Amino acid sequence: MIKNALASALIWLIAMLITGVFAWLLADIIIHGLPHLSWSFLVEAPGNAGRSGGIGPVIISTGLILLVAVITAVPFGLATAVLLSEFTQRNSRLGRLVRGSLDVLSGVPSIVFGLFGNAFFCIYLGLGFSILSGGLTLACMILPILIRTAEEGLQATPNDYRLASAALGMSRSATLVHLLLPAATPALIAGLMLGLGRAVAETAALIFTSGYVDRMPDSLFDSGRALSVHIYDLSMNVAGGDANAYSSALVLILLLLFINSIALSLANHWLHRSVVTV
Repeated sequence: MIKNALASALIWLIAMLITGVFAWLLADIIIHGLPHLSWSFLVEAPGNAGRSGGIGPVIISTGLILLVAVITAVPFGLATAVLLSEFTQRNSRLGRLVRGSLDVLSGVPSIVFGLFGNAFFCIYLGLGFSILSGGLTLACMILPILIRTAEEGLQATPNDYRLASAALGMSRSATLVHLLLPAATPALIAGLMLGLGRAVAETAALIFTSGYVDRMPDSLFDSGRALSVHIYDLSMNVAGGDANAYSSALVLILLLLFINSIALSLANHWLHRSVVTV
């Protein structure tokens, strides 16, 4: 009893400590960033190296970079997860090789992805410093987390689903679309959110790929400054840019909350629709 009580108290203490640190950081950002947050700040272009003006072009560039990353990562990630879970033996050489490679890639520092993106997308493919290069680099960062999470979600689906669908004469593709993927939706969304959460706050990877330019992009081949890069530049390189850096950080947190809310709403809608269909 005493050991259980001590273990519970230790767990609660650690949880409260982590929550307190997060709350302190969030409160600091809100206190310093909220007074400077306004509609004009969200729509105007930066001025005086970011000390004045707003972050309108930066928000657009960030959204385009994330859009490219999601559109690229989701199909490849889902296809790879399905291949590993449904069409590859768990202990096969190919499966072990791919899973081991993904585990290694998920722990690679972002600066390495940035250098890879600069060498491959910017230089070798000739995309230069562009939104497209930044989005494709973030897609490479998202893929390991997305694939492993989606694969675990598919493997956690009860095998009875597969046996019942086979008894009813359903094809493997129909089973996958109508039974397995809807059941694994929470894991798919969790993997995507973890990947996006890491990608949207990346700085090192985007400095070498999407660039520093803070003007409004005309296309995906234009250079664009992401919010994380903008915050880094204001706080480290621009004297007197702390106020706008705090406001930009607050916008970044709100953007993350918005993306998570949209993803959870879509997941709930998909699950409800699947239950109704069944």
